Formats: sequence, structure tokens, C-alpha cells
Amino acid sequence: MVKEELIERSPLRLLEKSIHGGLGAGNIGVIAARKGTGKTACLVHIATDQLLQGKHVIHISFSSRTDHIITWYEDIFREISLKRDLENAMDVHDDAIRNRVVMNFSQTGVTVNQLLRSVRAMIDDGQFNADVLIVDGYDFGVGEPTTLEALREFARENNLGIWFSASIHREDPRVDEHGVPALLSPFMDHISVLITLAPEEDHLKLRLLKDHDQFRPEDLHLHLDSKTLLIRAEE
Repeated sequence: MVKEELIERSPLRLLEKSIHGGLGAGNIGVIAARKGTGKTACLVHIATDQLLQGKHVIHISFSSRTDHIITWYEDIFREISLKRDLENAMDVHDDAIRNRVVMNFSQTGVTVNQLLRSVRAMIDDGQFNADVLIVDGYDFGVGEPTTLEALREFARENNLGIWFSASIHREDPRVDEHGVPALLSPFMDHISVLITLAPEEDHLKLRLLKDHDQFRPEDLHLHLDSKTLLIRAEE
């Protein structure tokens, strides 16, 4: 399969259709689930899809190590290329990697302004015209809504979209009237798209809770395959 056909047939086109054409520049999207249930895989699949389209991605990790992030990208790309029998896979891979930067921060002791200065330096001084920020490992439990407010303003100024992962604590099952986990309620004014991962027997179902200006719980008819860790359309 040629790259253009792979992009067109990606299940992520269904996700974009469900949220009015996609996340869009200037917006923040969040994928929320319990720890260890596939949030990073979802983010990396979304980022890889953007890279395949020739877009530039900055992946911000709040983990103490970043080598596992690179491994995620390699594994996801390999699964996509094998499942779709991608032509010239290594050339496509090398082109994509040139459009990706991984940055590592500690959430403790680093202000949002310091983070944004580093990202802006990468964009301006590094001449890396980012289209998407992926933010992985951010702890919403100790985070502040003002951080997301500043990031959303940065996204609007720089015409890019931001995807976060959010770990929901097993011991706090509280949700509001829209089904939004209590952990995320203080941040919802700054979150445009919220998707949760719901465990099923052999996969994780993607469920939409917020679509830009409206809360509308909806089955996206997509799931995360527990073996390949790819987002797939339901059959």
C-alpha cells in the first residue's frame, strides 16, 4: 500500500469525522484512562498519523526517561507498516523521524513558562515548525488549570494542536453529570476534546465525552487492539 492510501484508510479518519474534522489548531485534546491501559499507545498512533502526513510533532514527556517513547514510535510504525503492507517503509520511516522531536521535562520545579520557552526555542531557533504537541505523563492531580490555559494560548498563537494523556486513579471513580472524571473537572474549560478508554474483554473502547463546545457521550466505534496497540475500527 502506498503512503497516501494508508493515510486515507487510517481509522483515525473516523475519529476526525466524529469531532468535526479533528482537534484543530489552538485546541487541547485529552485521552483519559487508568494507568497502564494504552493512553501512550493512542497518543503515539495519533502522532504517527500526523508524521505520515508530513506534519511536525513535538512529543513532551514528563517521564524520567524518554527511551521508551522512542520504542513506542518504532513499535507503532512497524505494526502500521506490516498491517498495511506499506511500500518503501524504511524511506517513509526516515522521513517521519526527521519531523519528530522528543523533549523531556520534570513536572516538579518547572513552570509552564519555562516549558513554553523551551518549546518556543525549538520552534523558532531550531526552525522546527511544529503542527502538533503530544504531552505524555502530565500529572493532572498536582497540575493547575492555569497551565492548560497557558498551553492553549500558546497553541492558538502558534497554530498547533495539543494532545494530552491523563491517568485516572482507580480509587477515585467519581464523575460529573457528563461522565467527566473528577480529576479533570477543574480543567474542562481549557479542554476541547475528551476521549476515554473503556476496558472491554479483549480491547479498549474509545468513547467521546466532549466534542469542542458540547458534552455528548458517544461510542466512536474505535478500539485499541490489546495485541498490536493500534487504534482500529470496530468490525
